[in-house]
Amino acid sequence: MPRKRSPARHKPAPVQRTDVQQAEELEALARKYPQDREEILTEAAEFYNRAGQHEKALALYQEILDSDCEEPHLVQAFRIDALWDAGRQDEAREAARDLRREHPADAGPWNIVAETFETADELHDAAGYFTAGVTHLLGPATPLTVDAVREAADSTGIEMLVTGRHRVRRRLGQPHDDLDQLAHGLYEDRPPRLRTTSTLDDLHDPELRAAADNDPQALIASIEKLSREIEARRTALSHPRMTCALFWSLDEFAQLLGTWPPLADHYGAEHHEHVRHVEQTLQRLSNEGAPHLGIAHGTVSDFESFTSEQNLPPQDGDTRAHYAADLAARGKTSPWPPARNTPCWCHSTRKYKKCCGNPALT
Repeated sequence: MPRKRSPARHKPAPVQRTDVQQAEELEALARKYPQDREEILTEAAEFYNRAGQHEKALALYQEILDSDCEEPHLVQAFRIDALWDAGRQDEAREAARDLRREHPADAGPWNIVAETFETADELHDAAGYFTAGVTHLLGPATPLTVDAVREAADSTGIEMLVTGRHRVRRRLGQPHDDLDQLAHGLYEDRPPRLRTTSTLDDLHDPELRAAADNDPQALIASIEKLSREIEARRTALSHPRMTCALFWSLDEFAQLLGTWPPLADHYGAEHHEHVRHVEQTLQRLSNEGAPHLGIAHGTVSDFESFTSEQNLPPQDGDTRAHYAADLAARGKTSPWPPARNTPCWCHSTRKYKKCCGNPALT
């Protein structure tokens, strides 16, 4: 039986919470959900660090490391960043050297530490950590080719390392070497919509041109842009990859079926059927033990661009799966399940526990 929905009405403006309030709420949430304690406390520490309460952040990172930590190298990297923000640079350098000697097998810790030094304008150290990460993860015998990176276990992370290294070396004015050429190849191999300039040199050159032109305002704007890019990458690294179910809002769903009517065979003809199917899919994946589940929020215009650029048939199931993964890579997702007393993920006006999270409705 289709569920009844509340009539549309204006939503009240969301209450803005401070970083400290969000950190405290996450600490409480970690006590409630001990199975997700490490991930939740890591996010809480990030909020404390953002609020300038570095010692609280450091205490949380140490608490995580002193327990049965699943990703110690990643947490150590976040702790190094917090040490630097706290003004404890000597400790941060020593901790970074210790981490480097442990040879992390994932790109995340290498990227975070390298970008910590880059943000602090310690460019030679940043280049050293980017280089060490690439060298360790690819291995000395691996050819420096685009195909080799694409076939690696952590292709995206390695590309971030290679690209970050190129960015830093451009700021240092150093000549291209083999890894810089690899960075260019990886950039040119991206889909057109993921390339904002014609070459990687152009992307990483604005601040050099601004400095050469003696234009302080342009230089400041370029550095601020670079800092935002680094923060976005760091935020992305702090969240594990999600397995996502593709969701279309009510308006997008109507437009989707209007554009490709045969998709009703997969989604159903009614939006409530689609919503129920998404929830049931995620429930099944959760019961099977799949971690880090989420909802990818699709739009028809974006889906059309994706299928056109990738030359994929819109009505094919694999195409929709690829699109969901692409949305996840771009951060257009929300984690599932939401807290039971928070608004439901399906955009209704009800709490999750009284909407899609109600077992009677799934």
